[in-house]
Amino acid sequence: MKYGYARVSTTEQDHAGQVDALNAAGAVKVFSEKISGVRADRPQLARAIAALDQGDVLAVTRIDRLARSSRDLLNIVHEVEARGATFESLTEPWANTNSPQAAAMLTMLSAFAQLERSFILARTADGRARSKAQGRHFGPKFKLNQEQIAHARDLQNQEKGLREIGRLLGCHASTVSRALRQQEEEEIA
Repeated sequence: MKYGYARVSTTEQDHAGQVDALNAAGAVKVFSEKISGVRADRPQLARAIAALDQGDVLAVTRIDRLARSSRDLLNIVHEVEARGATFESLTEPWANTNSPQAAAMLTMLSAFAQLERSFILARTADGRARSKAQGRHFGPKFKLNQEQIAHARDLQNQEKGLREIGRLLGCHASTVSRALRQQEEEEIA
């Protein structure tokens, strides 16, 4: 029997095209999920592998729908083969594990996929570093602006408690504490 596995990374994406292609290729059941390929805990992939018996096939439309790193890909293919089944990619037939040449190509391709992933991560890290150097803040907006933090510091110097300061500024005491601590850390650095 042939089983399919379809995956998209975010809930905004749709895997209907993958499901249609896998059904057209003869998949009797397609396991699909909306989850990042980086995550190791992919429940539908685990169900697909668990469904495999001797002689079955696990099919995907493209290799990157199955794994994001060479280690992940090789581990998944190992699990598939341990169940006596084979792996098949619809758009990359040279990667199907029913021949030794394909197994060698799969190993090389997974190495290139991992290399590309590391390039993407490096480019992203460089972009974030440049943005931070230009003063851009990442994450949620600060609850207190600089004026409010200065006012909180003045109130603290007047021996007001964090709860009272928070009430006066319209926020929680932990927000005041965190803002004052962050300002101190910035002043030290």
